[in-house]
Amino acid sequence: MNMLDGMDVMVISYVAPHISSAWSISPQSLGVVFSAGLLGMSVGAMFLAPFADKIGRKTMILICGLLMGISVFATILANTVETLIFFRVISGLGIGGMLASTATLTAEYAPKPQKDFWVSFVMSGYPIGAVLSGMVAAKVIPIYGWQTMFQLAGISTLCTLPITLFFLSESLDFLLKTQPNNALNKANSILSKMALPVLASLPEVSRESKIKVSVTSLLISETKTATIRLWIAIFMAFASLYFLTTWIPKLASATGLSVELAIYAGTIFNLGAFLGIISQGYLSSKFGLKKTICGFLIATACLMLIFGFFSGSVMTLILFGLIGFGIQGGFVGLYSVAARIYPTEIRNTGVGWAVGAGRIGAIVGPLLGGLLIGLGLSMTINFIIFAIPTLIGGVITLYIS
Repeated sequence: MNMLDGMDVMVISYVAPHISSAWSISPQSLGVVFSAGLLGMSVGAMFLAPFADKIGRKTMILICGLLMGISVFATILANTVETLIFFRVISGLGIGGMLASTATLTAEYAPKPQKDFWVSFVMSGYPIGAVLSGMVAAKVIPIYGWQTMFQLAGISTLCTLPITLFFLSESLDFLLKTQPNNALNKANSILSKMALPVLASLPEVSRESKIKVSVTSLLISETKTATIRLWIAIFMAFASLYFLTTWIPKLASATGLSVELAIYAGTIFNLGAFLGIISQGYLSSKFGLKKTICGFLIATACLMLIFGFFSGSVMTLILFGLIGFGIQGGFVGLYSVAARIYPTEIRNTGVGWAVGAGRIGAIVGPLLGGLLIGLGLSMTINFIIFAIPTLIGGVITLYIS
């Protein structure tokens, strides 16, 4: 499901040069289109994902998958910037809710000693989806047109729903601690599949543990400071990340690369991201989660600062890969931080609002990038500007507790 998220997010970036050419729209207008999807993701993460703390993680994943599949496929009907924005907002709702729910479900099943690794591993599906869709886009768009990419993405998403329905289990933690209707039978079914003893009755849940699910429950004294610092860190990381993921194909094309090679620039970035996410998960188990995230983000900021020295050479593509390695590896670790902070009863709400705070940064990043590019600023200057929030995000992560 996270691979589909990566595909559905990045498909707009891969088709952007073609839509820009066909519709004669400016970089500023493209920035609004990019940010429309991110606005939907922010709303989905903050207001849709929290319902998973009431209806379950699996149910939310199915709802989000349905939203994504229908809206992405329907994007082929867009013939104006306004209709394109509408479909991107709707698909964003599903993507935002999906990311929070998959991260939460993984955290609730993963063994504690390797929890950070497995959350990162599952989230690494996101750049893999972006890589595979980029490879497809490079071949499909020149021959069949940009609409075909939305058809393929939508159909692929809808095809996964039966697989999810029949093979994905609900969170056992969720069933035992929130105890929805028929929780005992559902929990025992899962325990049987895991070859574990079944329960005669549900465990007693104290009144204190039945926390009212809302954003205010994230800002109680025990988690208030950590929540605010997490939101700042993930806002900064997302702003840089989505500037990069959104504009790399367009910026690379502006340097004189062919459209196909410009798409591959984004693919190399996301391939580096996959390796970075896996490496971060492993290193976090060795050196500590927050220290590892901080190191990844600070190293990324340094790479962005020196980017100009290699612009125009083959090293440009290598740096894209290294920057993807660092920024994605660092920001995905913040999902694990969020899953650690909050108890099961409000975990999806906590992760969702963290993702939502990040998505606000993700809205700002592409919009600011569009404005800066529209003003004629070079790729080098843009990278220097966005190195600053990357650095800030890394430093603040150390102080989340």
